[in-house]
Amino acid sequence: MEIKTYLRILRRRGWIILLTAIVAAVAAFGFSRFQEPVYRARILVSVLPARADWGLSNSTKDLLRNFQTNLLTHRMAQKVIDQAQLDMNTYELLAELEANPEPDRFLIEIVAKDPDPQTAILIVQTLAQLFVDEREEWNQQQDKRDRIDVSIVDNARDAPLWKPKPKMNALAGLILGALVGALIVFALEWLESGVIRTPEDVERTLGLSVLAVIPPDESGRMTARQRARQTARPAPQTT
Repeated sequence: MEIKTYLRILRRRGWIILLTAIVAAVAAFGFSRFQEPVYRARILVSVLPARADWGLSNSTKDLLRNFQTNLLTHRMAQKVIDQAQLDMNTYELLAELEANPEPDRFLIEIVAKDPDPQTAILIVQTLAQLFVDEREEWNQQQDKRDRIDVSIVDNARDAPLWKPKPKMNALAGLILGALVGALIVFALEWLESGVIRTPEDVERTLGLSVLAVIPPDESGRMTARQRARQTARPAPQTT
């Protein structure tokens, strides 16, 4: 498409992009503004190979993703609920949990968010300890040279208040809304791509040059009336 074609589309349908962007930004801002504040607790778990071996180190890094998956299972969640005596089900608990592997540092960050700070701390501490206990049990069945040592770097001590960021979310909503609006405009243009409106459309579709353009209806009616008046005038008399 030529630039003037894009400008024509923006003049005709630009309001759709603007409207969807504004609606998305307002919705994101309002959702973030009225979202219930929660507390965020985190704990770091160290995952190190038993010896400084290149192959074992790479294997340990690869296993971090597997450990992440195992941490966020209903099986582990149920163990945390039973041990910490939490009043929630596994779905609710998993919705509050994150496990972020950091291969470069041989760490797994476990994060829990909860309206109660002490509950958030209890969740991450319990989950981390259960994970360490499971890996210790597994190590007992392995050769000492092939073990992967798992330990808690430091106990969870506090849970800072985690507040949503309304302005940041509104900006993200604005961008996302603009993209959605652009997709809507694209879809509408695609649906109407077979409709010919301008001389340029005729030339592009038929490959022919436009020699003349019929004037608009209102102009055409005015011209017809003028012609009617001209025809209805009496001819001048001669003597």
